[in-house]
Amino acid sequence: MPDRPEIVCICGSTRFVDEMSAANRDLTFAGAIVVAPGVFLRAEDHEGDELLTSEQKTALDALHLRKIDLADRVLVVNPGGYIGESTSREIAYAHATGKPISFTDPF
Repeated sequence: MPDRPEIVCICGSTRFVDEMSAANRDLTFAGAIVVAPGVFLRAEDHEGDELLTSEQKTALDALHLRKIDLADRVLVVNPGGYIGESTSREIAYAHATGKPISFTDPF
């Protein structure tokens, strides 16, 4: 028996805040420690990227890679199979560091 709960890092487009929240809830109820994006921009903010400076986006992207480092595995929340540019980088990083990766939807 492990000495701590499994740590799962949720990755995916922050436009899927509801789906990520549901995955977080389900994993938490299953006894996992969940790390996930901490900043979500609303889908209706069509110019949402303008709310973040490029420095903030860079810092958040780097922070998420550190969350992947902490995790035992990665869950990609990808409704409809959608994988964006940032998520693609996170998947490549997780793969390069040997983390198991699973997806909520086929892509």
